Amino acid sequence: MTETSPLPPLVFMPAQSSRTEAPTPSATPLPPASQKPPVTRNSPAKETASSKTPQFILPKLRLEIRDLNHEGAEVFLTAVIASKALATSVRSVLSLLYHTPDSPTTTVPSTRSVTLILRPMEGVAYTTGSDLDSDHKEIHFSLDYINGIAASRKKDEIMGVLTHEMVHCYQYNAFGTCPGGLIEGIADWVRLNADLSPPHWKKEATGKWDAGYQHTGYFLEYLEQRFSAGTVRRMNEKLRIVRYEEKRFWTELIGRPVEQLWGDYSEAVEKERKQNKDEEGVLVEKEDASTPKLPKDPSTPTTKEE
Repeated sequence: MTETSPLPPLVFMPAQSSRTEAPTPSATPLPPASQKPPVTRNSPAKETASSKTPQFILPKLRLEIRDLNHEGAEVFLTAVIASKALATSVRSVLSLLYHTPDSPTTTVPSTRSVTLILRPMEGVAYTTGSDLDSDHKEIHFSLDYINGIAASRKKDEIMGVLTHEMVHCYQYNAFGTCPGGLIEGIADWVRLNADLSPPHWKKEATGKWDAGYQHTGYFLEYLEQRFSAGTVRRMNEKLRIVRYEEKRFWTELIGRPVEQLWGDYSEAVEKERKQNKDEEGVLVEKEDASTPKLPKDPSTPTTKEE
């Protein structure tokens, strides 16, 4: 009986390889000095390295359109590039709520994925955790609302809503004790500082400070400008580590109660409004003074005053 050599162990090669022999594993050689390394286009989404800017790793971003036949779907897909729109909104949120060039003292939440769901529904948008866990977020955005956006505002409004909702994917809420008005105010403060505020927004100092949205957002911007840049970041970080007790929270954060701060803001808004009104009056007077007077028509009869 003729002896045969034992079979070698099976080697499974990638499908794209057409070779009959398995190549010997070896390290990838460095490219020649004159040759630039290849650009990897599908690398994990990560900010460009910088010595001054902290690097934020983007979460997995998904898009789900539940009715492609809806006119709002075409409006969305025409107005923005979904992948870029989502990535841009994430970067805006991270840079405004967590970006500290000198000493990064804030803690970025462990948000692992964000799924944008476009579907017909009432309202504008809302954010919730997914069925997996709280590290996976869902933004539900109304196709009906998108379809009704004015033609000149489509891109900016879509980006504004996305940025607002993306804040909810990354902000802290004092273990569920933070007032809803402050939560929404922080979201609109980010939208405001991302240059995505709609034209109808205006500063209002009537009512309560925690009415939410742009009402509270402009109040937070006043605090940011008055008490130094980074005030809202520190506020968000404080909401990460303590439960919300209003007097203690604001006194520890800024040094005075929020009612006093709101009163100061009201005075500042009123002063600004009066100043703008006076400037408009001066401008009108200058325009009147600079308007050349037409010569009197000689054919017009004159009247002599007694």
